Amino acid sequence: MSILVSPQALNDLIHQGQRYTLLASLWGTSEYDGAQQFQSLHIPTAQYCDTAGALAGLPGSRDGRNPMPDPKLLQKHFETWGLRQDRPVIVYDEGRGLFAGRAWWILRWAGVKNVQILDGGFANWRRHKLPTLTGPGNISVETDQIVEPQPQMVATIEDVKAHTGLLLDAREANRFAGRRENLDLKAGHIPGAVNIPQRNFHHPDRTWKSKEEISEISDQAGITKDNVKDAIVYSGSGNHSALALAALELVGLTGARHYVGGWSQWSANPANPVERGDRTAISI
Repeated sequence: MSILVSPQALNDLIHQGQRYTLLASLWGTSEYDGAQQFQSLHIPTAQYCDTAGALAGLPGSRDGRNPMPDPKLLQKHFETWGLRQDRPVIVYDEGRGLFAGRAWWILRWAGVKNVQILDGGFANWRRHKLPTLTGPGNISVETDQIVEPQPQMVATIEDVKAHTGLLLDAREANRFAGRRENLDLKAGHIPGAVNIPQRNFHHPDRTWKSKEEISEISDQAGITKDNVKDAIVYSGSGNHSALALAALELVGLTGARHYVGGWSQWSANPANPVERGDRTAISI
């Protein structure tokens, strides 16, 4: 089963009364109220997922801007959403894909086996002129899904320091090269990393490129089924990199580890070395 679901396919599921859980993964900040945005307009049958509150821990220089969530707290959110082992989970965000990508990866890390991403998110849903609703969203059912962390999916900062294999940075080229940095304490990248911007896996409207196109990008980056399990992917704080890992999964490249602390954690320690300049893995 593909990790992607099209707007029309999701609309069919809704009208057929199929059993699934639909989560709107929105990031609440002081400037952006995710819950208010959800209640003002969302896809029918959806429930609100506060990405920052549910799928990330408390930010700090020790663990990065968006560290891994506490499994016990995540379990409470599972119960709020009513996740069921026999029901697939479909996630979407406002359209950029970053928060849906994080939701996809965190749920997979937590042991949820069947998670899909709505291609193009809510923006693509609206472009297809499909139905929307206002209000608090769907009522959940009783959950039987237990958070079961998968430690093999995660790379720590110590793992990265000892790593000799492929290290992929999924941020934009200007941030990787150190020409611009608006979010973290230093500009640049982890020494030895190569840049494969997550944006390259998507069309300008943020819908996903074809499997053939994504395979071509991963081939140019030197990612193969033989070495992907030895690869580590990171970004600023685990969002761009989660979506990049989803792209690799889409074309059958599974097993790369995720350094969720990313550049935000690495750059916060003055003792960690910094490299600047272009070291692009792909020519696209």
